[in-house]
Order: sequence, then structure tokens, then C-alpha cells
Amino acid sequence: MNIGDLVVRKSYGGDVTFRVEGLQVDSAVIKGTEFRLLADSPVDDLIQVPYEPQSAKTRQAHVKAHQTLSRLQQNRMEQAQRNREGLDQEWTQQQEPAYFEMPGKVLHLDGDPNYLKKSMNLYEQLRVPAEGQYVHESAMADTLYHLLPKVRPDIVVITGHDGVLKTRQPYDLYSLGSYKNSQNFVAAIQVARQYERHLDALTIVAGACQSHFEALLRAGANFASSPGRILIHALDPVYVAAKASFTSVRDTVNMNDILHNTISGSQGVGGVETRGSYRVGLPGLNDLSTLKVNPSAV
Repeated sequence: MNIGDLVVRKSYGGDVTFRVEGLQVDSAVIKGTEFRLLADSPVDDLIQVPYEPQSAKTRQAHVKAHQTLSRLQQNRMEQAQRNREGLDQEWTQQQEPAYFEMPGKVLHLDGDPNYLKKSMNLYEQLRVPAEGQYVHESAMADTLYHLLPKVRPDIVVITGHDGVLKTRQPYDLYSLGSYKNSQNFVAAIQVARQYERHLDALTIVAGACQSHFEALLRAGANFASSPGRILIHALDPVYVAAKASFTSVRDTVNMNDILHNTISGSQGVGGVETRGSYRVGLPGLNDLSTLKVNPSAV
């Protein structure tokens, strides 16, 4: 067995596929390929697989991911229609009043380079303006301190891998010491809230599999994982950020959509009432290209 090999755990019935990230004599550090889980495992509990098997849990996640993507795209079409109808009412003298869109900008910090690549591809597919950085979870707070004034995002995603340290017995689900990376996510959230205290001026999406949901919210996150300490899908934080990015500043993000339409569901992601970051501008940007400036008036 080598670093980079795909494995499943015998003791869990091979329900989740992992990639080996580190090896010691008798144990291995493994990261989920579809779920944001970081775990330690005895080497003799691991079975190497030649390719990622389609377990029932993985197939279900793929179906849910497709449904969620389709729903987000449908929401975008409905929003565009509402924009046109609203402008038609305000600008009745124009047949098709022109406007431009300003969806919320996302800064996405990810502790996994493969998940970051998938996330950035999805942002692009959904037309969400986003900047991504691969950062180890322990360095996220320091990275945010330097990046936030430069990027000036509307939405920050702080994610990577996490998990409950079940090797520590007894473990306390309400203690940050019982988690692999929740304390790092908390530190990063605190830095972001020092930069911008207002929950509606900077939306924070934080956490990974089994993260300390309550601690992340107390630190200042708008949305976090995981209320039920369950596995969350790799792309769940992206869907939440995209929903916030394309929800109007006049509206709050639909919590039912967050709770029921993310891949992991209400036990995977939760949060607090939050205004969206999407704005409509007038006139259309194409109209500005025809604007002629009188030099003598400048």
C-alpha cells in the first residue's frame, strides 16, 4: 500500500472510498474522495481498490448532486425572468430594458486540492465569480488575514477535511478537542469576523464532515456543517455559496433550499437567516459602451 492509493474500510463495509494521504507502520491517514472526511485507520482494516467503486452512498450522492445542480440552474432562469418582469414594470417606455448582474463574489479556501478544482469548475459552470486557494486547514486563519483586504469577497467558504477523533475515549462532541480541524475552522472564522462583523456584509460558509456545527456558528459563520455530525458531500459548501451569491440583497437565502436541497440534507448543513449578495444594475453594460463624453465637461 502506498500514498495515493484508493482504499475502503472493512469495518465500515466499504461504504466510503478514501485516498491514502499518510502512512505509518500500522496506521494510515485517509481522506474521502467524495466526502470531506479525514480519518485515521489501522492498515489491516484497509482494502486497496483499483478504482473508485460506486457504493450505494456514492451513487445516491451523485444523483442528489445532479438534482441540486439542476435546481440551481432552474433558480437562475426564474431569477432572470423576475428581473425582466420587474424592470418592465419600472421602465414601461422600453420594450426590453437592459440591466447587468452583480452576483456575490466568493473567496473559497479549501484544504484539499482535488476538491478545490471540482469546486472551481462548479462555480464556473454556475457563473459565480470566485477565487480559490488551496490552503492547509491549520493555515487558513493566517491566509484569510492577508487575503480578505485584497479580494474583498461577499462570501467566504472555509472548508477542507474534518472528523471526530473517535480514538480519544471518551470523546465529547461539544469539545473542539474532539475534532481534527474544527478548531482551525473556528480560528479562520474569527479572523473573517474581525475583518467584517456584519453577518449580511460578509457571508461565511464553514466546515466539513462531522465538524462542530455549534462552535462554527458561535464563531460567526452564517452556514456550517454538520448539525448531525454526518458526512457532507465535497460540493455542499459550493452549493450554499452559490445560493447566497445569486440571492438578491433584498431577500434572505431560502433556508428550506439549504436544508433540503444540499446533497447532505438538513443533518449535513445548517445556518442562520442571511441576506443574499446578488444585485441588479442599470443601464445595461452594453449601453455604456455608446456613451460619449464631452472633454470640455471633464
